[in-house]
Amino acid sequence: MEPIIKVEKLCKSYAGIPAIENLEFKVGKGEVFGLLGANGAGKSTTLECILGTKKQDSGIASILNLNPQTDRKKLYEKVGVQFQEANYQDKITVKELCNVTQSLYKSPADYNELLSQYGLLEKLNSPISELSGGQKQRLFIILALIPDPEVVFLDELTTGLDVKARKTVWSGLLRLKEKGITILLTSHFMDEVEALCDNICILKKGKMIFSGTVKDAIESSPYKKFEDAYLWYTDEEEDKNETI
Repeated sequence: MEPIIKVEKLCKSYAGIPAIENLEFKVGKGEVFGLLGANGAGKSTTLECILGTKKQDSGIASILNLNPQTDRKKLYEKVGVQFQEANYQDKITVKELCNVTQSLYKSPADYNELLSQYGLLEKLNSPISELSGGQKQRLFIILALIPDPEVVFLDELTTGLDVKARKTVWSGLLRLKEKGITILLTSHFMDEVEALCDNICILKKGKMIFSGTVKDAIESSPYKKFEDAYLWYTDEEEDKNETI
């Protein structure tokens, strides 16, 4: 079966400094794939190259067997994207923003159902400025789902959410997976990665240092807990100590 997302020998540099080097991974239909790494490891650059918002120096990135650079119109209706930081006019209401987003697609999902699912229906007529950080984050996820996409990209999807809200989001994503939707996410919460991800890729300084399941990552490390194994792979604890 053809992978939904395919990355082969992907490279991107800025001013001669490599941001990502020879990345390779594949994501199958209905899979939740975690792209992990410390800040500056190359996660954002990888996402941008896959989505076609930045052009790689070399290598291949495709979604649904389409080139994100040349087939952007075809992919537009099939892909939902939620980035960690999104800026909208403060005075615009939740309803207005959802209506505007819905109008951009031929066969959008019912945003009222999504708002209900993520606990925001009561905020339908509230300005964006009155939402808490966690509520805004949930709204950005809803906006990514309004296209009724086949593939969803989520960047630090539960940052700013409390435990209850995070679990609500997790349940929603697992329901999407059951529908066959493919999800690529980044996260700094290892419990989230364990709960959601079928496979993961860990980046360090632009290079892939691990690819496989969470279980494989633990078994290939000296540790029994995934969070400890992740820190071992990335040397994050060592890096923190160096800055003290």
